[in-house]
Amino acid sequence: AALLIAALAAAPIASVWANLFAGGTGDTWSHLAATVLPEYVANTLWLCLGVGCGVILVGVSTAWLVVMHDFPGRHIFEWALVLPLAVPAYVMAYTYTDLLQFVGPVQSGLRESFGWEAGEYWFPDVRTLGGAIVMFIFVLYPYVYLLVRTAFLERATGMLEAGRSLGLGPWESFFRISLPLARPALAAGAALALMETLADYGTAAYFAVQTFTTGIYRAWFSLGDRAAAAQLSAALLSFVVLVLLLERMSRGRARFHNTTGRNRPQPGRRLSGFKAAIAMLVCALPLLIGFLVPAGILLDMALTEGDAQFGARFLQLAGNSFTLAALTALLAVGIAVLLAYSARMSRQGWPQLTNRFVGLGYAVPGSVIAVGVLIPVTRLDNWLAAWVASWSGVNPGLLLTGGIAALVYAYLVRFLALALQTVEASLGKIKPSMDDAARSLGLGQGATLRRVHLPLLRGSLLTAGLLVFVDVMKELPATLVMRPFNFDTLATQAYTLASDERLAEASTAALAIVIVGVLPLIAVSRQIAKGAARTSAC
Repeated sequence: AALLIAALAAAPIASVWANLFAGGTGDTWSHLAATVLPEYVANTLWLCLGVGCGVILVGVSTAWLVVMHDFPGRHIFEWALVLPLAVPAYVMAYTYTDLLQFVGPVQSGLRESFGWEAGEYWFPDVRTLGGAIVMFIFVLYPYVYLLVRTAFLERATGMLEAGRSLGLGPWESFFRISLPLARPALAAGAALALMETLADYGTAAYFAVQTFTTGIYRAWFSLGDRAAAAQLSAALLSFVVLVLLLERMSRGRARFHNTTGRNRPQPGRRLSGFKAAIAMLVCALPLLIGFLVPAGILLDMALTEGDAQFGARFLQLAGNSFTLAALTALLAVGIAVLLAYSARMSRQGWPQLTNRFVGLGYAVPGSVIAVGVLIPVTRLDNWLAAWVASWSGVNPGLLLTGGIAALVYAYLVRFLALALQTVEASLGKIKPSMDDAARSLGLGQGATLRRVHLPLLRGSLLTAGLLVFVDVMKELPATLVMRPFNFDTLATQAYTLASDERLAEASTAALAIVIVGVLPLIAVSRQIAKGAARTSAC
């Protein structure tokens, strides 16, 4: 089963690479290479550079403040700083466009206050490459914040004490001890943020920033050239691989182990007066920009105007989204348990290898997976339809791509890694002696999983399911490409309405997506803090 699942997860990626040098593209690829491809490359590189530097700066500074210092509001900021992750980047782009555009409240207020007319003042245009970078930074910095915060919580107290005994001050201890030890976590968080940036379609398309993802969508739908779309997908996938390889190579032979067992909890440095105010401002600013302002705008628009089709139409959209998210979450958790438990029971190394291979799907943008899934699945669909028609005389139509089966398959390839990593981490905390005790009582492997492991994994399975559920609710590129005819979700509805400049109507669907993502993020943040505290206590 593990080998079969690994093969299914690899099929979309293999399909993309197989079309890299495919013929039959006509003049499409030559036209793209001569016109927009250099712009795709330049914009993608600038996005990666800007977002990478921004999320590292915001994520590390906020994590350092809430872990290593004590100031008013710190306990609230600990969990609140992850809330921007519940706001999809494309939703944040819609809200700030409404806030900062010429007829928006900010510029209108400035004109009324100072008596300015159009053309008499300068105001930055949010719908630019720079605006997109800012949107991504304040939505994606929680990836760095969560991982670096965990690394700081599990810091080597003995090393910090040794540094102080050698005369290192707080800033020197940070740059010479804590930050180097947290480098793997920092790199992992930045890589996640960059992969989300590369995968984004809604923000780039709404801001008219030409990237590989928007090019894939245009080649598939506007030009109707699947080979050109696959070739652009392969180029985007190369960007993802390059990001991961550069980070790994930059480490060289350095190691980041904690070489001391002295990890007892240590009270944070107390801040007061001006320093406390600065710490509160540094933590409040990303929370304000990344969550409070967009959520407030969405709430105001939803209550004052909202979607004119809020009734039955909205319930249908919500039902579609919840059906896709719940079905994908259930399948992902079940498959993750199967893969993780098979690796635990096996005495060979290949189950662990296949699990790592399955986990690579999360590093692949949704648009790439959509293209990779559609090409082989469409061929299979046509073959099945022809076979059924020849056997029964009735054409059944598209069995896979005509429904949600292919879309759920793409979601699983994309998000199975979330569930697998969560289940593996929790399963690894169960002592092997419990398996031995179960076998001594006559329980087989299946009975041991059902009666011993699953009850202990209940909380982790719920967490894994919630993470997958939230990500599926927010996913836009794969849904746009692969959704069946006349089948819309909250994400596609918000994007469609916002693209038509109907921001107030888009607010209802966008606010629902944000609300769904808030509670799981708070629960996960609190669980990380408790787990790190238990680790330090040990």
